[in-house]
Formats: sequence, C-alpha cells, structure tokens
Amino acid sequence: MKRLPQIRWRPGRRPASDLPRSTFGRRDLVRQSMAGMLQRPARSMLTVLGTVLGVGTFVAVLGLTATAGAQIDERFDRFTATEVTVQDTGGSDADYVPNSFPSDADTRVGALNGVTAAGTYWTVRLSPEDDIRSLPTGRGPAGERPPLVAATAGVFGAAEAQFTQGRSWDAFHDGRGERVAVIGAGVAARLGITTLETQPAVFIADKPFTVIGILGSTKRMPDLLVSVLVPRTAAEALWGPPDAGERAAMLISTRMGAARQVAQESPYALRPEHPDYFKPIPPPDPRTLRNNVTSDLDTLFLMLAGICLAIGAVGIANTTLVAVMERTAEIGLRRALGARGVHVLAQFIAESAALGAVGGLIGTSLGTIAVVGTAVARDWTPVVHPGTVLAAPFIGMLTGLVAGLYPSWRASRIEPVEALRR
Repeated sequence: MKRLPQIRWRPGRRPASDLPRSTFGRRDLVRQSMAGMLQRPARSMLTVLGTVLGVGTFVAVLGLTATAGAQIDERFDRFTATEVTVQDTGGSDADYVPNSFPSDADTRVGALNGVTAAGTYWTVRLSPEDDIRSLPTGRGPAGERPPLVAATAGVFGAAEAQFTQGRSWDAFHDGRGERVAVIGAGVAARLGITTLETQPAVFIADKPFTVIGILGSTKRMPDLLVSVLVPRTAAEALWGPPDAGERAAMLISTRMGAARQVAQESPYALRPEHPDYFKPIPPPDPRTLRNNVTSDLDTLFLMLAGICLAIGAVGIANTTLVAVMERTAEIGLRRALGARGVHVLAQFIAESAALGAVGGLIGTSLGTIAVVGTAVARDWTPVVHPGTVLAAPFIGMLTGLVAGLYPSWRASRIEPVEALRR
C-alpha cells in the first residue's frame, strides 16, 4: 500500500500541500481579456468612448495650438515685423521746434534700402466748440467728434489702406495745400456720405473740405477708419504746426528683415544734423514674442487637455467598476476553480489597458482629422507634431491602465464563497 506523504506542521505556518498552484499564462490572459470585452460590447464601447473623447481632445487641442501658433507667427512676420514708427521728440529743442520732420520726410526715408512706404501724421487739436459735419450749417451728428488727422500721402501706403470709393490725395494736393479730405468708413456712415459722385464735403470748424476718398480697411493704424484725414500742408495753414502735447510721428513699412536696420538709419536720413530729435520704435524681437505667445498657449491648452484626459479616466474607472460588480458571480466561480487574486487583477487591468489603447488610436485619428479640417476651413497650414500622434495611443493605454487599477484590485479581493452566494 502506498504511503501518504507526511505533512509537517510548524507553529505560525500553514501546512504544506502537494497540490499544484494554478497558473495563468499570457495566452490565457489575452483569451480571457478578449472574452470579457466582447461579452459585453456595448459597455466596452462606452468605455472606449471615454478614452476617445479624452485623447481626441488632447490631440486636437495640441494640434490646434501649434496651428494657431504658426498662424500668429505668419501674421506677425507679415505686418508687425515690417512696421517701424518714428516719433518726433524734438530733443533738447522741443520748445523751439514744434515739428522736426522736414517737408520732404517721406522722400528721405523712402530712399532707404528696405523701405516700401513712409508717411508722417499728427492729430490736429480743435477747440471744443469746433465741429465736423457734412452740412454748411447746424451741428454734427450726436456723439463723440471724430479725430482730425493731418498726414502726408505716404501714410496710406504705409498703412496699406484700401479704398471703397475714391483715392488719396497726391503731391499736387499736398504741395498746393488743397482742402481735400479722406474719411474712414465709420465716419462716412455717421455723416451720411454714401457716394462721391456728388462731390460731398465735410465742414471742419466751418471750413469746407471736398471728400475725395473713403477708407474701407487698413492693415495698420486701424484708427484711420474712424478719422478724418486732411493734407499736412492744409492743416498747417489753417491750424498751425503740431501741438506740443501731440507731436508728429512717421509710419514706415519695410520689407521683411529690414525693419531694425531702417529704425537705426531713419533719424539720420530725416535730420543728419539732429538725429536726436527722433525716437525710432522698431518691432519687438519676433523670437521673444513668438516664444511667449506659444508658451502661454501651450500651458493653457495642456491644462485643458489634461482635464479632458482626467474626465476620460473617470469614465473608464466608473465603467470598469460597474463591470466588476456585474461579474461578481463569474469572478467567484473562477476563484473557486483555482484562480488566484493576481490572475483576476491581471485580467481586469489588461481589459482596461486594451480598451484605453483602442480609444487612444481612435481618438488620435479623430483629433488629427479635426485639426486638418479646421485648418482647411480657415485656410491655414495644419501643424501636428509627430510626437503627439505617436504618444497619444500610449497615453490612452496608460489612462486605461491607471483607471482600471482600483476596480481590478476590488475584483481580486472578492472571496469565492461570498461571490457564489449572490
């Protein structure tokens, strides 16, 4: 007769047993996880949907941030990086020289290499009782009086102004001090001027000026659209040189890359004997501005993307926890047949990670499509960093993995006897 193995008992330890411990290989893990996900496809799709929304928003937000940043760079390079302003300070002779700009200031600065257009301007100070109206008598329209700006013809080219009707004055008007005016579209609407065919006039302090142009838009100096502009010579003849509190300035449009050089040379081109009369203001360093804007956008949108991922993780955790509660009997039966807690833990973690990875792939695709679609609709160039596209599916898998830890731990702690009683 075969003798039974002797079981030695030691205090404080469980008795040894010859029964083999249950195993749970990789194939078993994949098979059981797939069965668990496919057994309830609707619940699995809802779990995937949480990750799709989180990862899709993450990719879309980062892609749109990069695309918007590139668009900001393009607009900055096109307009701001090609704009120089020169302010008349008068230097130490400010009390004796009300206007430091020479009469041919536009021509002098326009001769500099890299300058495309230049013009001087200042705001004319009218007395409080003076009015701007479209009729010879009466009062102007109610509301704030539009600004009166004295300017040279070069201002319109430097501001890249577009006319809806008419044109700007030229050297003939400026040289003779002709009383002509250009008004912005907002002023034209207030004064009731809709056409130039009748040769309308505006009365500035009871002095008539024939309107020869209506501004529709400008790339620079948007204040011109709500102003009345007259030639510099006519303004000086009627109201004198610029006021001490509102000195003249010059707007210069340059080619790309020439702005800083033009800013350094313009005071010497205007008054070689007194360059200290002027204060040139070059555009800010594009790299610094671009980095600041991009950093602010990245910080803001990364926070939004993180919130979206957190919402997706909460959805996965909630769905997985409900699935554990529904499968309590199944888990208890497996534990009674020999499955250990670590096996149940591994299965539920694998299910959560797989659903997160699937949601990450789908979310990455949808987020990329959203970025490209938005860019095409706005006529932008879509920018999506390759690292974002490659990392997003792994982020989804990691989100599912983290979200499934607690529900999986709860599943592994279910006792077989208690589960089978339910």
